[in-house]
Amino acid sequence: MIDTHCHLDCEAFFDDIHSVLKDSRENQISAFIIPGVDIKDLARAQSLAHTYEDVYFASGVHPYHLSTYDLCSLRAVLKDEKCVAIGECGLDYFRLEGSEEEKRAIKALQEKCFREQIELSLEGNKPLILHVREASGDVVKILRDYPRARGVFHCFNADEILLEFKDRFFYGIGGVLTFKNARRLLEVLPKIPLNRLLLETDSPYLTPHPYRGERNEPKYIPLIVEKISEVLQIAKEKISKQSDQNARELFNL
Repeated sequence: MIDTHCHLDCEAFFDDIHSVLKDSRENQISAFIIPGVDIKDLARAQSLAHTYEDVYFASGVHPYHLSTYDLCSLRAVLKDEKCVAIGECGLDYFRLEGSEEEKRAIKALQEKCFREQIELSLEGNKPLILHVREASGDVVKILRDYPRARGVFHCFNADEILLEFKDRFFYGIGGVLTFKNARRLLEVLPKIPLNRLLLETDSPYLTPHPYRGERNEPKYIPLIVEKISEVLQIAKEKISKQSDQNARELFNL
């Protein structure tokens, strides 16, 4: 199994990253992808990827961290063989603050940086790791402008309009599926082809049941597989095998 989205470069793992990886491998996790969030963390993610053979990283800036956005820094690591994607990038309207004019300015900046990262992914022939929160309509409009863009909707939000892109995008399923309030995702999951599913933890966040409240780790991927198996009535082994194949195809692992 492959954890396609885990923030192993964040402070929560500074003291025990080696044991976290060891425990995860013992739980059959064979590869780990660290998404980009903030430019200042890019060097650490890159270093971890070159320290551990089964760790990879992505170059990107989360829409909440655009104060550090620097396209030149993102492009600088594009040719690194351990850099397998661009992102996580996208649009997030969940916590927009300020006046209506200020909110419009934030949205415009998010769109500008999102488009630049899409173009960077095309330039480097890398897939995108997309972050979409309360902004699905605008993301759909933007992606229609880039018919060659491909990638994954990280932490898929169960918004069916994003299924328009299932011919060129994958859908990341994580611990949210095990939450009590996951009704919508449980309903939409069967509409996603198995060859379009990816597994992710978003560690150290979104810890699956029954470990909510604790630090999330890649070793919990089997809990997500178990829930997918329960919902789709498909053997866990088949889900693990197909999702691995999907991840290796998308990220060229």
